[in-house]
Amino acid sequence: MAKYRVLLSETTVSQLNLLDIKQKERIKEALRNLRQDPFHSRSGADIRKLSFPLNPPLFRLRIGNYRAIYFVVKREVKVTEIIHRSKGYSWLG
Repeated sequence: MAKYRVLLSETTVSQLNLLDIKQKERIKEALRNLRQDPFHSRSGADIRKLSFPLNPPLFRLRIGNYRAIYFVVKREVKVTEIIHRSKGYSWLG
């Protein structure tokens, strides 16, 4: 049973729609896995807390060459961005 609910921002949905079907499905599956535990890395879920002084804190989930950026409020995982790894995190500062 899922502990958390995963919500996608309009930006995230737009970014997903730009990807090919194989990549989109891989990302969707990784996001579904966040329902169990959005805080800790494990097999198939490379999760890191980002070191930006934000409240609530941001996390990133590595999915191949893409990164899902999200935060957690109560029992909801709110995915704000899907970015290519080449973009880096400078856009957050």
